[in-house]
Amino acid sequence: MSRSQVALLGLGLGLLFMLLLYVGLPGPPEQTSWLWGDSNVTILAGLTPGSSPIFYREVLPFHRAHRVDVVLLHGKAFSSRTWEQLGTLQLLAQRGYRAVALDLPGFGNSAPSKEASTEAGRAELLERVLQDLHVQNAVLVSPSLSGRYALPFLMRGHHQLRGFVPIAPASTQNYTQEQFQAVKTPTLILYGELDRTLARESLRQLRHLPNHSTVKLRNAGHACYLHKPQDFHLELLAFLDHLL
Repeated sequence: MSRSQVALLGLGLGLLFMLLLYVGLPGPPEQTSWLWGDSNVTILAGLTPGSSPIFYREVLPFHRAHRVDVVLLHGKAFSSRTWEQLGTLQLLAQRGYRAVALDLPGFGNSAPSKEASTEAGRAELLERVLQDLHVQNAVLVSPSLSGRYALPFLMRGHHQLRGFVPIAPASTQNYTQEQFQAVKTPTLILYGELDRTLARESLRQLRHLPNHSTVKLRNAGHACYLHKPQDFHLELLAFLDHLL
């Protein structure tokens, strides 16, 4: 065998050894946490009927359902997909709750709607969506911009609403202290410690709700559920369990 053939053979054996070594190396450890829910949860998706359909994602409970359904709205930079990526939908299903996350008109997979141009129209739209999806005893989770939908619905004192979770919602300034004081819905007010604007503004009004508790998430900004998802999930679950 020539010297060049020996060199090529040695090079080939070296490459083979490196390949076998690479294949045999263990992969990176899997990140597991029950708090982000079960990855095996089936997330359903669809559109509500009618001329202004609303896109939604839905999960059904793993076991016997609790008596409330959780409805998740979203802020300006987000959509229903946020609650899937965060694991909130999966976690709620795992804990026995039916949960529905909506794309508000003009966001995600929902087209803009003329109905959303007025306060009354937004409340009626939300009411219609809950009826179309057969939501019963709703607990409404409402961050930021979605307050434009949730607050007028809340003020109507609708029988469909079992609980309210505002997260620095917009539009609180549109309602009087007396209007907030007339609301009897159990409420969990959540906000981020580092949110210096909308959280403080909304908190001044939301504190007039007679049946509320307040939780400040440490070292979290406006989208506090993204910055501190574990704390957010724990507080949400505790509130839901307390309603049963």
